[in-house]
Amino acid sequence: MIDEKILKILRAGGDSYISGEELCRVADVSRAAIWKHVEKLRDEGYEIEASPHLGYRLLSVPDSLIPAEVKWGLKTSVLGRDVISYKKVDSTNTIAYSLAENGSRDGLVVLSEEQTKGKGRLGRSWASPPKGGVYMSCMLKPDITPREIPRITLLAAVAVTEAIRDFTGLPAMIKWPNDVLINDRKVCGILTEMKAEQDGVAFVIVGIGVNVNTSRGQLPAGGSSLKEELKRISRRDSLSRLELVRKMLERLDEEYARLKEDGFAPIIERWRHLSAMLGSRVKVSLHDGGFAGVVHDMDADGSLVVRLESGFLKTVSSGDVTMVR
Repeated sequence: MIDEKILKILRAGGDSYISGEELCRVADVSRAAIWKHVEKLRDEGYEIEASPHLGYRLLSVPDSLIPAEVKWGLKTSVLGRDVISYKKVDSTNTIAYSLAENGSRDGLVVLSEEQTKGKGRLGRSWASPPKGGVYMSCMLKPDITPREIPRITLLAAVAVTEAIRDFTGLPAMIKWPNDVLINDRKVCGILTEMKAEQDGVAFVIVGIGVNVNTSRGQLPAGGSSLKEELKRISRRDSLSRLELVRKMLERLDEEYARLKEDGFAPIIERWRHLSAMLGSRVKVSLHDGGFAGVVHDMDADGSLVVRLESGFLKTVSSGDVTMVR
């Protein structure tokens, strides 16, 4: 809390120096304590200049997923009211689930610089090298039934895809139900988990993994990163993960509010616009077999509608869907 107070007043000062006396007054601590907290902030990557006669001023901030930085200038109502970050965890989804069970507020965000057991869909893992990407889990408490949970996954896919488009200008698209592709290469995965009760859903954990500055050698087969995709069209060296996190949270917050007010229909319409699959031939793998066909649409529940060779339409609510070239 003291760190946040110090950062707030240093930011407000812009290029001007803030006296140690003023920092002491605002933070309500001694000069020795101010120095201690400034040193701590420097260790976290903040560049803070100190002058014996002038005071302190903030020169730069690190691209680290620190709560104070994530919340700085964040324009949301629910998402990000509470933010917790770690240097290294097994899975942000696991942490968020545990915190949700212990009464955390709607909109909790858990971030980590690295995951050792990042979760993917269908029991797969998500590669999470340190500082390369955004590994984030959001806890929501929507007033929906368990059968409507796929709507949250698709809501998140729409919000994240639009945030990536705004942030990079790249043509990000959605591969049903939970992947974001750029030029047919996967840059993001979304995993939704929930705790259900008899009369509804207690909470939903939306896990989001985005390859941001991840180098080519750290990427799995078929994967890419925002940095790698941008390198194809520009010389941009790296991207601000903090800025992307804020954009994603703001989009998620907008969509979460819209779902409550307008229902799921507007999200379906935007999914259609962003879909990488409409009209594409796909192979659907299920636990008891599979089939092939052409993606026709998505229904009101978020299931994929596939037209079979026979002309019949078949809905897919789970399973693995692969686009066939």
